[in-house]
Amino acid sequence: MTATLIQSQTSGVLLTNISWQTYESLVNELAEQPGIRLTYDRGTLEIMTPSAPHEGNKQILGRFVETVTEELNIEIRSLGSMTCRREDLERGLEPDQCYYIENERLIRDVKQIDLNEYPPPDLVIEIDITSSSINRRELYASLGVPEVWRYDGSRLIFYQLEGQEYVEREVSPHFPFLSPSEIMGFVETQKDVGETSMIRGFRQWVRSQIQSGE
Repeated sequence: MTATLIQSQTSGVLLTNISWQTYESLVNELAEQPGIRLTYDRGTLEIMTPSAPHEGNKQILGRFVETVTEELNIEIRSLGSMTCRREDLERGLEPDQCYYIENERLIRDVKQIDLNEYPPPDLVIEIDITSSSINRRELYASLGVPEVWRYDGSRLIFYQLEGQEYVEREVSPHFPFLSPSEIMGFVETQKDVGETSMIRGFRQWVRSQIQSGE
C-alpha cells in the first residue's frame, strides 16, 4: 500500500497508509532529533515541529509539576517526550512532558519502557497551541494515561481518565489543592518578574498549602 500525503490543518505533515513498521523505523531514526513529534493512529502519521512558544510552555508547566512534587517529597521519574506506543493498538505518540508518579518505583530502573509490560505515564502535559489533526487525547485514553494537562495558549485544563473518556476536573487528581486557575495566576506573573521568581512564588504558595493542611 502506498503512503498518501493529505492536507493537514496544522503546520505539520499528515500521511496515510503508513505501516506500523515504517512508524517504528521513523521513531528510531528521529530519536536523536527531539524537535520532531510523531503521532501515529492506525495507519495515519502526523509529523510536526514544535514552535518556540510550544517548547517554552511545556518547560514551564513541567517546572510546576517538579516543584510541587519536590515540596510534597514525592518521588517521580521525568521522561520528557518519551515515545509512548503499543503495537497491539497501532497507536503511538510523544507527550510534551510526562511523569511517572505512583508508578515511579515500578519503572525507576527500567531503561526501555515497553507499555505492553509496564503502565503508561501517570501524568502527561499536552501543549495544544497548534492543534494536531489527530485526536491525541483519544490516543492517551487508549494507552490508559490517568491524567492529562492541556494548555492551548490561554487556558489550562486538567483531565482525568474515567473508563475510556477524559473528564475535566477543577483540581489535579494527583495534587488535590492545585487548580488550573492557580497555575495560570502564577504564569501571568512571569511577564513582570521572570521565570525564576515565578517558580519561587509558586514554591512558597505550595508550602503554605501544605502547612495549612497539616
